[in-house]
Amino acid sequence: MELRLAKAMMTAALAAFCLLVAYDNLVDYETNYAFVRHVLSMDTTFPGNALMHRAIIDERGWRMAYAAIIAGEAVSGLFLALGAVAMLARLAAPAARFERAKRFVYLGGALAFLVWFFGFMVVAGEYFAMWQSKDWNGQAAAFRFSMTVLGVLILVALPEREIADTEPPTQPR
Repeated sequence: MELRLAKAMMTAALAAFCLLVAYDNLVDYETNYAFVRHVLSMDTTFPGNALMHRAIIDERGWRMAYAAIIAGEAVSGLFLALGAVAMLARLAAPAARFERAKRFVYLGGALAFLVWFFGFMVVAGEYFAMWQSKDWNGQAAAFRFSMTVLGVLILVALPEREIADTEPPTQPR
């Protein structure tokens, strides 16, 4: 039972993180929009680098990319929250029912991994050469986030066992 509770609680914490990041990006839109704009325009990468043909210098592109990031964060948070609630509701259920409750965790975790690993490490970090920027490099944070997501997914994916009856056996008199 304790491991099931840990899975649900860690999933809920991850959901809170994703939802809070999405909320912060909406409320403090301009701060992280500037980040997206600089990364996509590649205006702080090494001068004269051979990758500049990849730069996006259109405001519509910046806004669409930022909207996709926020949507990915929010949807992953919602899926993770649904998974946490589903697992909590089935804490004492048979193993097969608890396993089925994990499906939203897998969807939310996979989407969160795509946002922070694929979006920030692969696309921003390598394709748009974010690693070259001293001021607008989010790779370290993205790596921490993606590894946290991966850790929770690994824990949640551990197979369930039937919960043993904790009542002591009754002795005949």
